[in-house]
Amino acid sequence: MDIAIYDETNQINEKNKTMMEAILQFSAKKLSIPENAEISISVVENDKIREINKEYRKKDAVTDVISFALEDDEDIFMTLDALDTDIPRDLGDIFLSYDKAVEQATEYGHSFDRELGFLLVHGFLHLNGYDHMTEADEKEMFALQEEILREYGLTR
Repeated sequence: MDIAIYDETNQINEKNKTMMEAILQFSAKKLSIPENAEISISVVENDKIREINKEYRKKDAVTDVISFALEDDEDIFMTLDALDTDIPRDLGDIFLSYDKAVEQATEYGHSFDRELGFLLVHGFLHLNGYDHMTEADEKEMFALQEEILREYGLTR
């Protein structure tokens, strides 16, 4: 999977970027995502994610992660699979608040890497059709999220 990471905060170091790419690749393999898939990650500050949240979700508040799936429609998945081509699948974009990740890592008493990994996997699952709008969907998504983090080795 091709992963583009844009750090608007200048706070993400090479170790962080390596881990981000590795956990996303691990997640993609777990979900059987085609190797030619593409994804972009933007690490932003609280002001930026608040602006995005307000504009696209009509919520004037800072949040930790927002995902924009480009393949939200099941018909797109079936059409792309039926074509059996080498056209890259652009899964979408994840916006992650660096400030919120630092804050939540401290609040939950685990490492920044654990929080960063958690938010990335959460956003990645959203890009791949998982959601937590109902109790059943939440249970399924959160169980898979924890399974991925545990198998990857990012525990609390």
